Amino acid sequence: MPVQIVMDVTGDTRHSFDINDEAAVADAKRRFEELADAGFIAAKRTGAGKSVLLRSFDPTAEETLFVPRLVGG
Repeated sequence: MPVQIVMDVTGDTRHSFDINDEAAVADAKRRFEELADAGFIAAKRTGAGKSVLLRSFDPTAEETLFVPRLVGG
Protein backbone atom coordinates (compact mmCIF):
# COMPACT_ATOMS: atom_id res chain seq x y z
CA MET A 1 0.00 0.00 0.00
CA PRO A 2 1.52 3.35 -1.01
CA VAL A 3 2.31 5.84 1.74
CA GLN A 4 3.04 9.56 1.75
CA ILE A 5 5.38 10.63 4.56
CA VAL A 6 5.28 14.32 5.47
CA MET A 7 8.20 15.63 7.53
CA ASP A 8 7.77 18.76 9.65
CA VAL A 9 8.84 20.25 12.99
CA THR A 10 6.71 17.72 14.88
CA GLY A 11 8.30 14.69 13.20
CA ASP A 12 6.44 12.89 10.45
CA THR A 13 2.87 12.10 9.48
CA ARG A 14 2.06 9.08 7.33
CA HIS A 15 -0.86 8.91 4.90
CA SER A 16 -1.51 5.47 3.38
CA PHE A 17 -3.93 4.98 0.52
CA ASP A 18 -5.34 2.11 -1.51
CA ILE A 19 -4.33 2.46 -5.16
CA ASN A 20 -7.57 0.70 -6.16
CA ASP A 21 -9.74 3.29 -4.37
CA GLU A 22 -10.33 6.22 -6.74
CA ALA A 23 -11.34 8.59 -3.94
CA ALA A 24 -8.25 7.72 -1.89
CA VAL A 25 -5.98 8.26 -4.92
CA ALA A 26 -7.67 11.62 -5.59
CA ASP A 27 -7.06 12.63 -1.94
CA ALA A 28 -3.40 11.58 -2.22
CA LYS A 29 -2.99 13.59 -5.43
CA ARG A 30 -4.61 16.62 -3.80
CA ARG A 31 -2.27 16.26 -0.80
CA PHE A 32 0.75 16.02 -3.13
CA GLU A 33 -0.26 19.20 -4.98
CA GLU A 34 -1.02 21.13 -1.77
CA LEU A 35 2.32 20.19 -0.22
CA ALA A 36 4.22 21.01 -3.41
CA ASP A 37 2.46 24.39 -3.59
CA ALA A 38 3.41 24.99 0.06
CA GLY A 39 7.10 24.51 -0.82
CA PHE A 40 7.67 20.88 0.17
CA ILE A 41 10.05 18.80 -1.93
CA ALA A 42 8.79 15.32 -2.86
CA ALA A 43 11.01 12.29 -3.41
CA LYS A 44 10.16 8.71 -4.29
CA ARG A 45 12.26 6.03 -2.62
CA THR A 46 13.72 3.68 -5.22
CA GLY A 47 15.89 1.47 -3.02
CA ALA A 48 18.03 1.40 0.09
CA GLY A 49 19.36 4.93 0.46
CA LYS A 50 18.20 5.91 -3.04
CA SER A 51 15.48 8.31 -4.14
CA VAL A 52 14.28 10.28 -7.14
CA LEU A 53 12.86 13.81 -7.06
CA LEU A 54 9.17 13.92 -8.00
CA ARG A 55 7.69 16.89 -9.80
CA SER A 56 4.23 15.34 -10.19
CA PHE A 57 2.07 12.82 -8.34
CA ASP A 58 3.02 9.16 -8.88
CA PRO A 59 0.31 6.88 -7.45
CA THR A 60 2.52 3.81 -7.98
CA ALA A 61 5.31 5.05 -5.67
CA GLU A 62 5.48 2.80 -2.62
CA GLU A 63 6.86 5.66 -0.48
CA THR A 64 6.79 9.36 -1.23
CA LEU A 65 8.69 11.53 1.23
CA PHE A 66 7.83 15.22 1.58
CA VAL A 67 10.51 17.46 3.10
CA PRO A 68 10.05 21.19 3.74
CA ARG A 69 12.50 23.43 1.95
CA LEU A 70 15.31 24.65 4.13
CA VAL A 71 15.66 28.39 4.59
CA GLY A 72 19.10 29.78 5.29
CA GLY A 73 19.89 33.00 7.03
